[in-house]
Amino acid sequence: TVTRAAAGTLAVALATRKPALRRAAPAGGATGDEAPLKSIAAALVTVDPPQPPPKIRFTASDGSSRTLADFAGKGVVLNLWATWCAPCDAEMPSLDALAGALAADGILVVSLASDRGGAAVVEQYYKSHRITHLGVWTDPDGAAMHALGARGIPTTLILDRQGRERARLEGGIDWAGNAAAAIIRKLAG
Repeated sequence: TVTRAAAGTLAVALATRKPALRRAAPAGGATGDEAPLKSIAAALVTVDPPQPPPKIRFTASDGSSRTLADFAGKGVVLNLWATWCAPCDAEMPSLDALAGALAADGILVVSLASDRGGAAVVEQYYKSHRITHLGVWTDPDGAAMHALGARGIPTTLILDRQGRERARLEGGIDWAGNAAAAIIRKLAG
C-alpha cells in the first residue's frame, strides 16, 4: 500500500521534474503519454463530511504571498497543474472557459502552477495558449501540492463558500459545458 507520505513524495517529484522530460506531441496527434480527458461525473470524489483543507501559501502574479483564506466567501476550484504536464495542457482550454462561466457566480478558478520558473513561465503559457480567464498563481517548490496530499497533477479541489473541501478530482477533466458548471455551482453552495 502507498502511504500518504509516499503519495506526497510522488506528487512533489511529479511537480518538480524538469520540463525537458516532457515529450512534445507530434502535429495533430498525442504522444502516447496522454489519457483522454474524463468527464467530471466520472472523476469526482466527494468529501463527506466536507473538510477544511490544510493551510497553504502560494504566490500571486505580483509576487505577493496568498492563502485560500484570501478567497473567503467565494467558491473555489483549485486546480494543481504545470505547463509541462500533458493532461494539464489538454484540460486548460476548458478550465479557462469554466473560469469565465463561473465568474458571475462568485466562484473562482485558481490554477496553481508548479513550474519552477514562476509567474513568467505561466504568463508565457497563457499568452501562447490564449488563456484569458485564469489568474497567474504559482507553487514553484510544490509545498502547497504536498500539503494538500495531491498524488499527481492535474488534481482539482472544489471548495465551498465556507472554505471546505467538498470534492476532489484527479487527472485531466473536460470542464466544458453546462454539466460541469452546474456541478461546481452546487458543490460551492
